[in-house]
Amino acid sequence: MRFSVDGLPESQGFERQSLARSIAAGGIGIIAFGAALALAWYSSATLLMLFAGVLFGVFLTAMADLLRRVFGGNQTLRLVIVCILFTGLLSGVVVLGGATIAQQATALSSTLRAQLGNARDFLEKQGVDTSFLNVGARTPSTDNGVTPIPAPSASPSRGPKLPDASTIASGTGAIVSQTIKILARVFEGVGNFFIVIFLGLLLAAQPKVYRDGILRFVPRQRLPEAASLIDDVSETLRRWLLGQMATMASLFLLTWIGLTLIGIPGALVLGFITGLLTFIPNIGAILAGALIVLASLGSGLTAIISAFMLYLAVQFLEGNVLTPLIQRHAISIPPATLFAAQIFLGVLFGVWGLALALPLIAVIKVVLNHVWPDQTAAV
Repeated sequence: MRFSVDGLPESQGFERQSLARSIAAGGIGIIAFGAALALAWYSSATLLMLFAGVLFGVFLTAMADLLRRVFGGNQTLRLVIVCILFTGLLSGVVVLGGATIAQQATALSSTLRAQLGNARDFLEKQGVDTSFLNVGARTPSTDNGVTPIPAPSASPSRGPKLPDASTIASGTGAIVSQTIKILARVFEGVGNFFIVIFLGLLLAAQPKVYRDGILRFVPRQRLPEAASLIDDVSETLRRWLLGQMATMASLFLLTWIGLTLIGIPGALVLGFITGLLTFIPNIGAILAGALIVLASLGSGLTAIISAFMLYLAVQFLEGNVLTPLIQRHAISIPPATLFAAQIFLGVLFGVWGLALALPLIAVIKVVLNHVWPDQTAAV
């Protein structure tokens, strides 16, 4: 019998070496997985922004594929036409409806502030603490509604006391710092917007190149499964995006027309906000309904009831007609699962996680279906 260097039989020595390698590989795998999770956690905002760019690229590709069914042509030409149409539509909305949107937005903002102030007065009369309602500090006013201006204090022998240089410097520094913060947030938002647009354009220009590039990292024996997974994910996102855009446009038109007929101020803006919030299932509908009811409080009891009934009708139409009809072949996720995922991702990643919860869950579902196929289908 042959012995290893440590005096054990050679077979046991090989087993110990194999066990040591397995333990080392497992430890390295755990460390690598933890490092990947840490990296994903600290760069979650960037990853979600890149995912939004991928979604936009899928949308552009889907629109280009629709044009292929109409007149054909190559991918680049169809993409250029889609970009021109999309830019023209946005420009038309801004140019033709910009003044109306700005006017209605101002009126809606004034209405909402007034209603919040009325709600605060009512709660204060009932003895409820209203410090959570940040509607701005109140200034004292006289009976005729004119805010009194305090007279400057002056001594008999000296004129009005002027602020010294340190006070002026501190005030100027505060103004400059706040201005810099506002500008930084504006540039950050504009930069993120252009990153999403640019990334989507690059992906839509050559989708096959990026698909083949991902498949180059897959082992040859797993190549068919990986290709099927990528195709299923892109097809699921494509169907969902097209259906979501159709649903958002329908709810925008229905809400705008309905609120205009009722006579609610800011109907165009409220319809636009309702269409945008439809992108966020469940929570978006609640926020849209709260804004509609709040904006109608100053128009009388009939307008309030009419606006609320319109909101219920629109949500019933969206939940029972539009979504089942438009997206019956796109995504099928139980409502409780989706709501729990929205809350979880919203707490972890903020607005990005809340807005992108549905497509993220859809991608995870497709991946799980490929990794663990549904066994109930064969029963």
